[in-house]
Amino acid sequence: MKCNVSIPERMKDLRVERHLSLEELEAAVGISKSALGSYESTEGCKEINHGSILKLADFYQVSTDYLLCRTDNRNPENIELTELHINDGVVELLKSERFNNRLLCEIISHEKFRELLADAEIYVDGIATMRFHDMNSSLAAVRAMILEAHPEAAADRAIKVLEACQVEEEDFFCHVTHKTWDTILYDIRKAHENDNESAPDTTPADELIREVQKAMQSPGDRVQQFTEIFCKAFQLKYKRLSEEERTTLKKLFRKSPLIKHSGMNFRRRPWK
Repeated sequence: MKCNVSIPERMKDLRVERHLSLEELEAAVGISKSALGSYESTEGCKEINHGSILKLADFYQVSTDYLLCRTDNRNPENIELTELHINDGVVELLKSERFNNRLLCEIISHEKFRELLADAEIYVDGIATMRFHDMNSSLAAVRAMILEAHPEAAADRAIKVLEACQVEEEDFFCHVTHKTWDTILYDIRKAHENDNESAPDTTPADELIREVQKAMQSPGDRVQQFTEIFCKAFQLKYKRLSEEERTTLKKLFRKSPLIKHSGMNFRRRPWK
């Protein structure tokens, strides 16, 4: 995800967040659909007039500074750092831009973060330590009593169950917090899967394989189809190639052992 957001992206994010179409936003704020669309366009963004800025800020209930990406805080109210209990080290770290502050904000804002922090606090403060100790001690005592009376039962299923029921505090909290982290990160990733900076689900190689498989199942001159696929994969304009260049490429493909041994007749005429 991006560290910084542009004005067009913020405009679009605010609209999409409210599940509004451009037509619905036009009716709500009295700004034409074409103007609103141009405000959200990343290509040749239209300058936003003062009146439109005020109308949109009022409608979205954000500050004009937030709308114009001068701040990431929607609420213009300034809060003293002492009220947030943030120390100097954290302030310097946030100002350093050594990591993605926007991602940090999304993690903290996630509905599961409070649960994650509560579990972390329980572990750090050792609140449940005695409970784990008592439980494990009880299970160990029962197991020892049984083995004392029946030493031959060491490999029995019931004894193994008593042993397996003992849970280490570290293992328990690592498991619990890991599941919560998975949920938080998965949700944030899904929310940003269409961002320009996010990696696509498929690679160019996947796309090439898909195109080749499609060509294998379709009628016609397959060497011609493979030639066009090759050009597309390497960002060459097939139609702009000279006849000599096209012929050369086709000759090279026909020499490929993959094509020779495929059992397909590449010299047949295309279906009409």
